[in-house]
Order: sequence, then structure tokens, then C-alpha cells
Amino acid sequence: MKVGIYPGSFDPVTFGHLDIIERSAKIVDELVVGVLNNSAKNSLFSLEERVSMIKEMTAHIPNVRVGCFEGLLVDYMKKINATIIIRGLRAVTDFEYELQIAQANGVQNPEIETVFLTSSLNYSYLSSTIVKEFASYGGDISKFVPEQFIDRIYAKYNITR
Repeated sequence: MKVGIYPGSFDPVTFGHLDIIERSAKIVDELVVGVLNNSAKNSLFSLEERVSMIKEMTAHIPNVRVGCFEGLLVDYMKKINATIIIRGLRAVTDFEYELQIAQANGVQNPEIETVFLTSSLNYSYLSSTIVKEFASYGGDISKFVPEQFIDRIYAKYNITR
């Protein structure tokens, strides 16, 4: 059984993330969306909120489950028997960073393979940072995130629509 992991902070989860999740689920037997709990990072949403949102967003995909981890991805991968890392690439600058990380992970565990999926053209510009920037000013984020998350995101900025 090929177990892959799509790791990230998903703060908040976007249509771009969903696109990568749906496409990744077609190439592995089981896909774990691994939500990173980075206590050094000031997240908009708590770990529990992010996990819950991803579970809602991926409920229609039978071979996807959501987990969370702290520390090194390669250590978490051992725990869940994953050997494939899925990473989404929006631009060349993403590739440069992701290549270094993929190579470092491969040094740590030579059995790990990293698969890069380019973002669909519709989402090549999209990031959680852009969602937060627009939301913080009350901008329209309906093209960035599912409808059921919009009010939750605005609420973090004390904005109602």
C-alpha cells in the first residue's frame, strides 16, 4: 500500500490545497493530510480548527485522512508508514525551496520520495498568506476558500459580512 503525505500548516486551508489533495488522492492508496503544529509560528487558526476544516473539506474523498504532527516530517512519516511526500508548486521560487527540503528528507531517509504537483492554473497565485491579507481588510475571499469557512476566517479579524 502506497501511503503519501501532504504536509503543511493550512492556515487557512484554500481551494489550492484542496486541488492538490484531490489530485494526490488519485496517485496514492492512502493520503494523509499532515497538519504541522509549529508552536513557534503564530497561527490564525488553532491546530484543532485547521484539522477540523480539512476534515470538512475532504469528507468526499474516501482515501484521505487528516493527522497532525510536530517536529520532523520524516519522523512522522515513519509513524504512519508513509514513503511519499506530496508538495504543491506554484512558481519557480517554490521549486527552489522544495527541492532543498526534498533532498534533505532523502538524506534522512532514502526510502522517501517527493512528488511535486504543479498548481492548477486557477490557483497558481493562491496562498494562505493571500487569503489572510484579503480577509484582514474585509476583502472578498470567496474565490479562495470554501463558503463554509469564509465567516470563520473573517471572525478572526472581527469582521462580519
